Amino acid sequence: MLVASWPYADRRARRLLVGSSVQIPGVLYMTNPSQQIDQLKIDRATPQNPAPHRLWLVLALIAATSIGVVWWLMEPFNRTVIVETDTARKPPSMAAAGSILDASGYVVARREATVSSKLTGKVKEILVEEGMRVEKDQIVARLDDATQLAELALAEAQIQSAQAGLHEFEAQLRAARLERDRLRDLAARKLTSTASLDTAEADYDALQARLQVARENITVAKRGAALAQDSLDNMTIRAPFSGMVVSKNAQPGEMISPVSAGGGFTRTGICTIVDMDSLEIEVDVNEAYIQRVSPGQSVSATLDAYPEWQIPADVIAIVPTADRQKATVRVRIGFREKDSRVLRDMGAKVAFLGIDATAEPDAIPAGVLIARESLQMDSQGEFVWRISSESVVERRGVVLGGAADRDRVLIAQGLSAGDTVVKSAAKALSAGQKVKTK
Repeated sequence: MLVASWPYADRRARRLLVGSSVQIPGVLYMTNPSQQIDQLKIDRATPQNPAPHRLWLVLALIAATSIGVVWWLMEPFNRTVIVETDTARKPPSMAAAGSILDASGYVVARREATVSSKLTGKVKEILVEEGMRVEKDQIVARLDDATQLAELALAEAQIQSAQAGLHEFEAQLRAARLERDRLRDLAARKLTSTASLDTAEADYDALQARLQVARENITVAKRGAALAQDSLDNMTIRAPFSGMVVSKNAQPGEMISPVSAGGGFTRTGICTIVDMDSLEIEVDVNEAYIQRVSPGQSVSATLDAYPEWQIPADVIAIVPTADRQKATVRVRIGFREKDSRVLRDMGAKVAFLGIDATAEPDAIPAGVLIARESLQMDSQGEFVWRISSESVVERRGVVLGGAADRDRVLIAQGLSAGDTVVKSAAKALSAGQKVKTK
């Protein structure tokens, strides 16, 4: 309640208000000034207590801060990390366990050909299918040869015509020779003129020259016939070598040509033949490790289609050039024995063996193989993150059993076959961390 005087009130009103007071909401108007001063005093005896809701607000803020700090400290242990895993496995052989370098590549054929024709023509018949084995010079297709047959018939007719002309010239030459001899005898007895003898001699020489031309015409006609026969033979397409048909590129009725025609309506090949005896493996080796490879070096190859099948092989050659884009060198690897399971373009992994490596099939290799990405290193040495049955990682120190630059490294101690290890993780891991596989 505000206590104040009415200094500006109307005099008449002040007279009416003398000795009394009038209250207006919020204001107390006293007519006595001394009473006004007493009313303006502050009563300090009343205790000033804070509002209760402020205390609860402070306590709630402190509790929330404490919970946030504890959650932040425990967050690495409570949050599940997504990881990619790998399983430790026993090496399939001592060769795989004792390799000094691993690489991957593909099976390629050193001898393969897309069979086509020398001339443009329409496919009349195809005699092969994919997967069929063909021998050298076996007929694989025939083209329409009507034009070539007509050309051959024309060439043979030209030969006969040339031969008939030759017979005519031979007869004329015999008559000219008899005439010349008769005139020579008459000229010797002075019974004919010298001019008549000269004319007979000239006619004989001319017919002899024409006879030689007729003989050359016969040779030309025969060569024309041989060319027509070759064109006819080209209408029959044969296998250039023994092998397996891996693709069939044309059908009867289509046009075939040794060169590509515009519009895409002309085929350039009949089929593709691969010599299965020329299959080998080509791998790209990082140029930083090419010094570990040498011609004739023993290799253990594994096909992706048959991961348990160890194939003995040898290094054929190191291609003497490097790929500057990939920083790799190509290496050719040949199989020691041929097998029908090996197919062109199959994926393959090879292990280059050291001098002391053994390839005994019955030997039990020591240790397990894991992906190279799973191997970690710190101040204490090499270790891996092993995943327990509760999906919790633990640090496990390991001892290497070979080179650490392979795709799969050999762990001699620290892991057992079947252990699951972390290959990659979305974030840094710590002991006791919960994880979840992709």
